[in-house]
Amino acid sequence: MNSVFQKNWGGRHLLAAILLWACSSALPAHSQAPDAHTMAQRVDQHYNKLHSLKAWFTESYDGLGVKRSESGTLLMEKPGRMRWDYSSPAGKLFLLDGKYAWFYANGDPHVQRMKVKDLDDLRSPLRFLLGHTQLEKEFNQLTLKPAANGQFSLTGVPKGQENRIAHVTLTVRPDGAITGIETEENDGVTTRFSFTSEIANAPVPAGVFKFVPPPGVPVVDGLPPV
Repeated sequence: MNSVFQKNWGGRHLLAAILLWACSSALPAHSQAPDAHTMAQRVDQHYNKLHSLKAWFTESYDGLGVKRSESGTLLMEKPGRMRWDYSSPAGKLFLLDGKYAWFYANGDPHVQRMKVKDLDDLRSPLRFLLGHTQLEKEFNQLTLKPAANGQFSLTGVPKGQENRIAHVTLTVRPDGAITGIETEENDGVTTRFSFTSEIANAPVPAGVFKFVPPPGVPVVDGLPPV
């Protein structure tokens, strides 16, 4: 698996999904303007109440001479399982089953597979999905600014990823729900996710996190990202 392929599939989806765990239940409104610490705590409280989450996502990618826009449905469940089903382009899938990360799109000559521990170590820490998150322990230099429609921009640098990521900005409602995630990498690549129609603690169909390769399509184990 080459590094560009992995960057387009694995790390951004993990980071976006990890942070989106905060996106469902609402907290009481606060009249006083929050600071970065208060907003991070609100996001934590959203996440910590969830055991599953379903949402519609749109994704835009701009970098390395490529621009694209895609969309689909995201389903997540503790511990450490997520499924990104694309409707545009149809048939594209990124899935974590708790042990492996799987990457496939219709027409690909093979299925890409990677151990979650390898993707985790070099991408976004899966402890966000496995326990209780504290954004202030996972991000350096958290700052908060007003954003459009009464929302806020919460910006920081993921710890351990300073050599790759310039900053991550969460668009957050006053109650702590995330409506967007923007990741800007040091090489100038920018990926944006927006989320709508979130369902907290959504039902999880049996077998939805089990990947079965299409008939006749071989599975190739990928190398950890560099």
